[in-house]
Amino acid sequence: MFDLYNFSINSLQGHLINFSDFAGKVILIVNTASKCGFTPQYADLQKLHETYQNQGLVIVGFPCNQFGGQEPGEAEEIQNNCLANYGVTFPITEKVEVNGPETTPIFGFLKESLPGLLGLEDIKWNFTKFLIDPSGKPFMRYASTLKPADMESDIKKLLGSV
Repeated sequence: MFDLYNFSINSLQGHLINFSDFAGKVILIVNTASKCGFTPQYADLQKLHETYQNQGLVIVGFPCNQFGGQEPGEAEEIQNNCLANYGVTFPITEKVEVNGPETTPIFGFLKESLPGLLGLEDIKWNFTKFLIDPSGKPFMRYASTLKPADMESDIKKLLGSV
């Protein structure tokens, strides 16, 4: 059976993140950018992380520069922005592509599993969010405009099944 646990990716610091290590947890995957109008969502994501990590929530940010060039920096600059400006302590991956021929495999899987509006698979902008249930199956896709706090009821529902 193919699920999220089949994927791995390097962290911003070059350490391997195996999604199989998150088996049985609720996972929130977000394509992020440091210079976007939605960048303040990092603070809201960090708050969700602090509130629910001990109950089984894992948040993983995936920096992407495909939308308006809003993640132009290298790993150190991205890390410094996340940490210095938003206090992010959840995992951040290496920079990825979420659309096109170089799409990172995990995003190919997520987009196919949970197409967006009108069945279109492509990610429209930074801070698109994917919530994964404790069995590794994609549960819900959220638009960039949805604030992380507005996903809290879905997160709680899934955490109740952990």
